[in-house]
Amino acid sequence: MTVLDINEIKKILPHRYPMLLVDRILEIEPMKRAVGIKNITANEMQFLGHFPNEPIMPGVLLIEAMAQVGGVAMLYPEENRGKIAVFAKIDNVRFRKQVIPGDQVVTTAEVTKIMRGNMGIIHCEGKVDGKVACECDCTFAIMDPKEDAKA
Repeated sequence: MTVLDINEIKKILPHRYPMLLVDRILEIEPMKRAVGIKNITANEMQFLGHFPNEPIMPGVLLIEAMAQVGGVAMLYPEENRGKIAVFAKIDNVRFRKQVIPGDQVVTTAEVTKIMRGNMGIIHCEGKVDGKVACECDCTFAIMDPKEDAKA
């Protein structure tokens, strides 16, 4: 079983603080599936305003965190290193449990379809304490970054 720490994840994903939302990859089958974790901490920027007296992880950031786990699976192969995975569509989103500081979101991202070689669909399911907090289907495209973005 391959485990990737944050330094290995940063070699795969182009995201950086404050948008790198994966702390560890626990399992990976390139181009098929990945399991990763995001530790939710009270000192994250979004909790300054969402909400100051009752912090809740914003749904859009939860979806992004889950999608990044899928992105690791898709960008892990050597031929995809240096590329970016971008959203094309998000479907079937369900929020089932609020995610708050102190929680650990364990995301399973499974590739359900590959289209035209550079596009695909990943089903993501994020759990907290074994209970589904969020799930969605992310359609993505793998692209070369723009030349000026590589610096």
